[in-house]
Amino acid sequence: MITSRTDSSNTDFQDLVKLLDADLAVRDGKDHEFYHQFNSIDALKNCVVAYSEDAAVGCGAFKPFSDDAVEIKRMYTNEEMRGKGFASKILNELEIWAKEEGFSKCVLETGVKQPEAIALYEKNGYYRIPNYGQYIGIDNSVCFEKLL
Repeated sequence: MITSRTDSSNTDFQDLVKLLDADLAVRDGKDHEFYHQFNSIDALKNCVVAYSEDAAVGCGAFKPFSDDAVEIKRMYTNEEMRGKGFASKILNELEIWAKEEGFSKCVLETGVKQPEAIALYEKNGYYRIPNYGQYIGIDNSVCFEKLL
């Protein structure tokens, strides 16, 4: 497994995000359009793609959230590659990169219909915080934070 730092112009990243969006459309149902509006990848400068035997199998990204924090976005691992540590590796690479860029914490939002994502973040040291920004009052949203 190797990871590559890139940006959202990377076609492997774009292809993985399409798979993520298809999965989320099923999981989120009628709420998908609400969430989708916050997940544009047009100008993401900090993206990571994971590869196994030259095949792109997972991705993630971050964008600035505040002066000291980034927001983790677009985390995804191909279904057949889950449970093999790719997501944790991607998340760790994003955290290292954010720290190198001078940020001291990560925040993120995921959904209650994504229990494997919640388990991933908790396993990697994230703790629940009150929902922030556009997620305040959204029962399907769960927000997390981690100090770097």
